[in-house]
Amino acid sequence: MTEDKKIKVAVIGTGGWGRQHARVFSQRPDVEFCAVMGRNRERAESRAAEFGVRSYTDISEMLAQEKPDFVSLSLPNQGHFEPTLEVIQAGIPLLAEKPLVFELAEADTLLAEAAKRDLFFAVNFNHRYAKPVRLAHEAIEAGRLGELIFATWRFGGEDLGGGGHPHRNLIETQCHGFDMLEFLCGPIESVMAEMTDKTGNGFLTMALSLRFQNGAVGSLVGSYDSSYAYPDTHRVEINGTQGRVVIEDTVRRYTYHPTGHEMGETWQAGYFNDIDREFHRTFDVYLDAMLTAFRKGEAPPVPAEAGRRALRLALATIRSFETGTRVSIDSESLV
Repeated sequence: MTEDKKIKVAVIGTGGWGRQHARVFSQRPDVEFCAVMGRNRERAESRAAEFGVRSYTDISEMLAQEKPDFVSLSLPNQGHFEPTLEVIQAGIPLLAEKPLVFELAEADTLLAEAAKRDLFFAVNFNHRYAKPVRLAHEAIEAGRLGELIFATWRFGGEDLGGGGHPHRNLIETQCHGFDMLEFLCGPIESVMAEMTDKTGNGFLTMALSLRFQNGAVGSLVGSYDSSYAYPDTHRVEINGTQGRVVIEDTVRRYTYHPTGHEMGETWQAGYFNDIDREFHRTFDVYLDAMLTAFRKGEAPPVPAEAGRRALRLALATIRSFETGTRVSIDSESLV
């Protein structure tokens, strides 16, 4: 892509988060947002009218008519595989929502088909781009925490998708936990899991014990038997030999304390800083990085392989729970 050419983008999906896809592409001066595709004609037409673009109910028709440079997909969590594969086989660079898919064989098919075509293939782990997460990453990379000792992740909310896979919270929501913990602390080596089905809707609450390759340990607690309305529903704490960082509600607050000090450093969005205080805007920041890489012909900053990695960790967690054993990530066959 030349620097002065606008990137022609089409969006597949008309749900709540699909609206964020439409919003962010429509607001970018370097993008020509051309079309929305949805399974329901009325919803597709309504979303397209909202953003002044054309609507479609068929992917192949949209691709043939619009000839986009890039496609962004935001579909129901368990309906990602076929539409994503269709876009890949059409040879169009793309961004897929998390989770990539629910089956490892499907993930491998998508990655192999994209690799055959040398396609730019990104996945949307936008939590990495929250201001507190970026500050935590900078502190760790600068050695301000020293050697990492332990990390904790807690994230609870409601089952907004409304049913289906018994491990949907683990795969479709705690994928952010796996991705962020590895982004901050390095690869997870092994996992041991406890889960509960007390509500009768699936194993929607879990507590995991983690070991990282660097020798640190960690925990992950996740749930759909909670509420996104609760203050402090998301919290990450990372401790090292020289300090600690805490991330509160993804975008709310970042805190650093050196070891042994009651005084620390805190970031919290200022009065006029609406961008960094709003969760949805993490997507805007991510797209800045992603589209810059796409325009330069570079690899995605968060490649689709990261989606496969999160799925592999989730499947290892399920294996651990079902067998009552600790599972080593890279030595265990999870097909």
